[in-house]
Amino acid sequence: MAKVSSKQPPPLGQSTTIAHAPHSAVSSSRRKSRAAHFKAPSSQRRVIMSAPLSKELREKYNVGLSLSQTNNPPSKRSRANLTPSPSPPLQVRSIPVRKDDEVTIVRGTNKGREGKVTSVYRLKYVIHVERVTRDKASGQSVPLGIHPSNVVITKLKLDKDREDILARSKVGRELRANNVVSA
Repeated sequence: MAKVSSKQPPPLGQSTTIAHAPHSAVSSSRRKSRAAHFKAPSSQRRVIMSAPLSKELREKYNVGLSLSQTNNPPSKRSRANLTPSPSPPLQVRSIPVRKDDEVTIVRGTNKGREGKVTSVYRLKYVIHVERVTRDKASGQSVPLGIHPSNVVITKLKLDKDREDILARSKVGRELRANNVVSA
C-alpha cells in the first residue's frame, strides 16, 4: 500500500474519509443516559413528555408537513443509484402534553380509551387520563399513570402561550422550507 502524505490528494480509487469522532460532551453510555433521564429537571421533563398530534391536528395547525408537501420528493433507490434520498424538512409532529388536552390511548392495556388529561406527573413521567383508573383492594379508585408516548393528542387546550408555540414552529418550518435557515 502506497504511503500518502497529508499535503497531496489521495490517488484515484483511494478515499481518505475518516469517521468523525463523537462530540466530547455527548455520551453514548447507557448508564449515563439513564442517569440524565431520571435526574432531568422539570423543564427538560416537559419536553420529554411530548405526545404526537392526531392527523387532523397536524393538518389544522400545519405542524407536520408530509413528503408530498415538501419541495424534495423522495427519490427511488435502485441497485445502480445508491445515493441517499434527500431528507424531509424537520417536522414537529408532537407537542408537550398539558392538563385539559384530550387524548386517545394508542398502546397498552387501555388502548382505544379516550379522555381529558387530569394531571401531568412530571416526576414519574406519566399523565393521568380521566376514567382510566383501577380499584384498590379497599375499593378506592386511583388513576393509572400512562406514558405520553402511548397517547395521541386529539384536542388541544389552546391559550395564548400555546398558540405562540405553534406559531413559532410554523415560522421556523417555513424558513427551513425556503432554505433561509438550515436545520
